[in-house]
Amino acid sequence: AGPNTYLAAPSAQRAQAGLVDPNGSPLGSASFVEQRQNVRIEITVIKLPPGTHGVHLHAVGTCAGPDFGSAGPHFNPTGAVHGIANPKGPHAGDLPNLEVQSDGRGTLVAFTSLVDLAPGASQSLLRSGGTAIVVHASADDDKTDPSGNSGARIACGVIKKVG
Repeated sequence: AGPNTYLAAPSAQRAQAGLVDPNGSPLGSASFVEQRQNVRIEITVIKLPPGTHGVHLHAVGTCAGPDFGSAGPHFNPTGAVHGIANPKGPHAGDLPNLEVQSDGRGTLVAFTSLVDLAPGASQSLLRSGGTAIVVHASADDDKTDPSGNSGARIACGVIKKVG
């Protein structure tokens, strides 16, 4: 299966996703930068309902409305159980919750060593078939399988290589 991609040198890849609502209207963006030991993910949103929202990386690079079911399940190449707080987790696609302010704006910066952007790597977000980032209607409880009771998918973006 090759060398452990976590310990390998970073590919210096960058990726991004434009987040849209179920009607295809822009809601924000996400950027992905591979660093020495992790991938830095920064999400900026506008026009989302105020409150706490689950955010996940999904296994299919498609964002078809109205429910974004086309993005498939969470990105989970290791077969883990959902949840950052779950002793059998987390999925590689599990990210912290996003806090949206009363004006509909929010920003999340997260770091994960469970994914990478290296071409051909088993945990690469730039794999064949693509991947997506999804914002959910409710908070992720960080433990309930398969999606943390985070509710409907309200924003989605296909993750694409930059450059």
